[in-house]
Amino acid sequence: MSLNTFVIPEIIFGKGSIEQVGDACSRLGAKNVFIVSDAGVATAGWLNIVMQSCKRAGLAFSIYIDSTTNPKDREITAGCRSFLQHECDAIIGVGGGSALDAAKAIAILATNGGDICDYEGIDKIHSPLPPMVMVMTTAGSGSEVSQFSVIVDSFHQKKMTIISKSLVPDIAIIDPNTLTTKDAELTAATGMDVLTHAIESYVSIAATPLTDVQAKNALSLVSRYLRPSVASKNNKEAKEAMAMASLQAGLAFSNAILGATHAISHAIGGKYLLPHGEINTILLPHVMEFNRIASPQRFSELAEIMGIDTRTLTEQQAGNAAIQFVRDLSNDIGTPTCLGDVGITEEMIGTIGISALEDPCMITNPRDMSLDQIKSLLVKAL
Repeated sequence: MSLNTFVIPEIIFGKGSIEQVGDACSRLGAKNVFIVSDAGVATAGWLNIVMQSCKRAGLAFSIYIDSTTNPKDREITAGCRSFLQHECDAIIGVGGGSALDAAKAIAILATNGGDICDYEGIDKIHSPLPPMVMVMTTAGSGSEVSQFSVIVDSFHQKKMTIISKSLVPDIAIIDPNTLTTKDAELTAATGMDVLTHAIESYVSIAATPLTDVQAKNALSLVSRYLRPSVASKNNKEAKEAMAMASLQAGLAFSNAILGATHAISHAIGGKYLLPHGEINTILLPHVMEFNRIASPQRFSELAEIMGIDTRTLTEQQAGNAAIQFVRDLSNDIGTPTCLGDVGITEEMIGTIGISALEDPCMITNPRDMSLDQIKSLLVKAL
C-alpha cells in the first residue's frame, strides 16, 4: 500500500467565527500580531471586527493593507519590513486569496530573510514561520488551508508558486457571513476558482482517497450552489455551502496539487495581472478537453458528481457532459468565456506558454503537455 500524506490546519467554520480570531492568536502564544488585509475588506467592515476581537483578547496589533490583487514581491518586502519594525510575533491574514497569500509570504521573509523570489518552487523554506491565523472572506482560493502562496515576480512578470508544508496556517477561520458583502461578479469569479480546484485536484496524478473525498464534496456543492450564490447576496444557505465548497476544494488541492489550468493561469496572471478566477474559468473547459484521454474514468465520474444522469452515457459521453456543464455554468453566471474578452491576443501566447511549462502545477497535470500544445490550447481559448 502506498503512503498518503494529508496536511491540514485547525479549522473553525461557521457563522460568526470571525469573532474567534483574537482568541485563536492567544492560544498560539501571540502577544503582538501583524494583520494583513486590503482596502476592500476594510471597507466591508470585516477588518474592524478582527481588530475588535484582538483588543478583547488583549493583543497588540499592527495593520498592513497595501496588499493588492495578484500581490507583488515589493509588497511582500514592504510588509516584512513593517512586521519587523513593529516587533510582531504572529500574522493574521484577512481577505481573499491575494491577502492571505501576501500574509504567508510576509511570514516567510520575517523568519527566513532574503527575497521572496528565493523561495519559488517546492520546499525552499528552512526556518519555522511565525504563527499564522487566516480568515477567508471569499469562496474562494482555499489559501486559508493550503500549502501554497502565489506572488508576482515583478522583474520577470510572472507568478511564482511557493509550495511548502510550512505555509499551512496554524488556524483557518471560515465565516460564511463574510460572503454576503461580495458582489455578483466577484462571487462568480471566485466560485469558478473553487470549481477549478475541485476538478483539477480530482484528476491530478497526486490525488489520493483522502483528497478525493474533499474534491468530490466540493464539486457537488459548487455545482448546486454557485448559481444561487451569484444570484443573491442574502441566500444564506448558498453562502454557507459555497464557503464549505471552497474549504474542501482547498484541502483537496493543497494535498493533490493542481494542473495545467492553474499553470497557464499563473503565467497569464503574472504577466498581465488579470483576475485569477476569470482566467481559470476561460481555460478550464479547454484543459479538460485536452486531459480527458489521460483519465477517461475520472472525467466520467466528474459528470456524476456534478449531478448529471450518466446511466445511458458512455464514458466518453459522460466526460464530454462534464465539460459542457462547466461551459453552461460559466455562461449562466456571466464569467468571461474567451481570452479575447479579457484582452489577450494571439501575439501574447508565446511567452505565456514558456512560463506555464515552468510552473510547479504542471507537474501533477494528468497529461503531458508540450509548448506547442499549450499554444494550440490558448489559440482555441481566444
